Amino acid sequence: MLLGAPLRGPKSTSCAARRNWGPVGGPPISHQAAERRGEEGGFNPEGGTRNFRFATRTSHSPLHQYLRLARSARRSRDGYFLRAEAFFNVATEIERLDTDEPGAVISPPVINNYGGRSLHEQSHGESFLALMRHRFNGRGFYILDEPEAALSPTRQLAVLRRLHELTREGAQFIIATHSPILMAYPDARILEIDRGKLHEVAYTETEHYRVARRFLGDHQKALRELLDGD
Repeated sequence: MLLGAPLRGPKSTSCAARRNWGPVGGPPISHQAAERRGEEGGFNPEGGTRNFRFATRTSHSPLHQYLRLARSARRSRDGYFLRAEAFFNVATEIERLDTDEPGAVISPPVINNYGGRSLHEQSHGESFLALMRHRFNGRGFYILDEPEAALSPTRQLAVLRRLHELTREGAQFIIATHSPILMAYPDARILEIDRGKLHEVAYTETEHYRVARRFLGDHQKALRELLDGD
């Protein structure tokens, strides 16, 4: 899912073809984009800003070698890679930078950029929202890998609102998501991987929308069809 700017790549760009990985996913294109940016002096593959250089486990896919990012004349003033599964590691690194660096003085503390409260002292969802509310700003380039992983439906709506505020200020997003709520953002381009090809689809054509609509429209019927067929 793309907000604020198009994603460009050669026609030969190839990603693993699994429809259930969702738009921009499998392994997520957002993850591959971050790895590619990492090679170019960009984001840390485990997440964070361009200044993060920690690593806990090498888990990079070779698919990033086939993705090429094109820069426009307008340079982003900020950037961040949110890899949901590794955000705990980012929170730990922030605490290490603020408290465990011998002889190092970081002023102001890094955590101030996230609202001033330890991310480990918040729920998973609260820490994600703190990141978006306090760390993200306009004119930035942000890559989000399955941000809905820690968010209730209500908080996903709050994220939609924040995405809208940031894109109006000039921010750009690449988001890998399975959430039909996040996909509903009105100005988003939704890209889906199907049979090894990346193509743009309308929101109501996504599997995620159609499955959610069918289930919520008559969940009892959907459950009967699912569970009584054995």
